[in-house]
Amino acid sequence: MSFFNNGGNPFVIAGPCSAETREQVLETAAAIAGRIQLFRAGVWKPRTRPGSFEGMGEAALQWLQEVKQVYGLPVTIEVAEPQHIELALKYGMDVLWIGARTTVNPFQVQRLADALKGVDIPVMVKNPVNPDVDLWHGAIERLEHAGITDIAAIHRGFSSYNAASPYRNQPNWPIPIELKRRRPSLPIICDPSHISGNRELVARVAQKAMDMGFCGLMIETHPNPAEAWSDAAQQITPDALIALIDNLVVRQLYTTDTGKSLSLENLRQMMDGIDAEIIDLIARRMELSERMGAVKKDCNMTAYQPERWQEIVATRSDRAEKLNLSREFIVALYEKIHDESIKKQLEILQALMNEVKG
Repeated sequence: MSFFNNGGNPFVIAGPCSAETREQVLETAAAIAGRIQLFRAGVWKPRTRPGSFEGMGEAALQWLQEVKQVYGLPVTIEVAEPQHIELALKYGMDVLWIGARTTVNPFQVQRLADALKGVDIPVMVKNPVNPDVDLWHGAIERLEHAGITDIAAIHRGFSSYNAASPYRNQPNWPIPIELKRRRPSLPIICDPSHISGNRELVARVAQKAMDMGFCGLMIETHPNPAEAWSDAAQQITPDALIALIDNLVVRQLYTTDTGKSLSLENLRQMMDGIDAEIIDLIARRMELSERMGAVKKDCNMTAYQPERWQEIVATRSDRAEKLNLSREFIVALYEKIHDESIKKQLEILQALMNEVKG
């Protein structure tokens, strides 16, 4: 059984962003012991710019040892170098996690995987900073190839230049959903602290994760968040953490209500029929694209015509809004359809050119 299995209840990981002092670490642990399954604290902190607080290093590992001894809490830290792993094992850390800035680098992940060969310890892998499910999946596979058998993924959101977003890191929920599709048995834990970047949004993001079937949460908590040495804005107090846990609504994957189950199955069958119609319609649209490609070739026209694309975006998104559909969703959908349509037309143009050369 996986370390991250909590009997159908959310597996909660919590603790300060950074282990700042012995007193701060033990005070936090005392406040949340018995309410969480794993205590976290940053020991080495990869910071964007030099001169920022980069963690207390080996000294903090001794404080986490005390957390284990005094409060009986298993503990986890982030590792980014093979020597971090060596020290983590020396001080008896129970779980390791690989951070987003490390996951993005396959060379570094491989170095960590090599250092973990022959070690029996659970490992968590945060998503890379950029929205790349293959990179995330690849990091997990590197650990598996090294012999690590108990692995969880942590969804902490993705970097974005969208200044209007309420989030520090975009949730981009389809990415963890795709990872779960590929690896149905993989535990996926949500980190609402790093997604939100704002303590006022942490509970909302945590509930969203529960609604989507995540198996657990990693939340940063600090006795005095405003005075935290790192990520002060996104940490919540231990009391707020306990209230968040108590107020979580945990969804079930299945229902035992026979009537509701039959109703769902009927709706799914209807949806399957509609999906088949959608695919058939897209296939017909692509046939038209191929015919348009032939006409454009005869007329010596470009495959891509900006004015036509702007017209598609305007008319389709206007229609979508009238039907209570998101403009953003329809534009994203049509971007995919349009890209495939242009690809078809280019193929036709190239085929006709090859015929002429032949």
